[in-house]
Amino acid sequence: MSSIIQQESLAGALKSVLADKLAGLQTQYGELTIIVRAEDVITVSTMLRDDFIFDFDTLIDLCGIDYSTYGNDLSVKQGLRDKRFAVIYHLLSVNRNHRLRIRVLAENNEFPVIDSVTEIWPVANWFEREAFDLYGIVFTGHPDLRRILTDYGFIGNPFRKDFPLTGNVEMRYDAEQKRVIYQPVSIEPREITPLVIREEHYGDCES
Repeated sequence: MSSIIQQESLAGALKSVLADKLAGLQTQYGELTIIVRAEDVITVSTMLRDDFIFDFDTLIDLCGIDYSTYGNDLSVKQGLRDKRFAVIYHLLSVNRNHRLRIRVLAENNEFPVIDSVTEIWPVANWFEREAFDLYGIVFTGHPDLRRILTDYGFIGNPFRKDFPLTGNVEMRYDAEQKRVIYQPVSIEPREITPLVIREEHYGDCES
């Protein structure tokens, strides 16, 4: 019960302090998520870190999301509407022992851009590089925004929903040329859908 009261207290404080900077607030499966406009991410992040009520000193994780294949009903419920890309931030306050998730939607689906939070939480550096590499989300103000998982000649962003499962090219070491070369994909495009069987009421909250 105390954790529920603590979460309700945090939700109330977020509504009061962030005011019009808070675009949305959701509680699901015992977790609190706020939605913030891309233009407000720096202001809100600074307040969440520095305000003694919140004291979110730690960024646990940051990741990109491509919502392009989400159903219309789900998209409306989550406030996504026509936005394709988002960045999700997971925050922790060590001193106050509470957590928060932030969803920031990029305004432009063709060229998603969101301000970097590396000046607020330096650990965001590699997380933002990963989101840039895998989703093509550009973080303005990042000190060294370049690919981190794929090679420098890689084409496209492999976690986007429209990226082919087989990739665009394949590479191999050529013994005659004594170097790595790129060549067209040699396998047939295919889609494999795994069969997933879950128990009844799997994931439901306990009463």
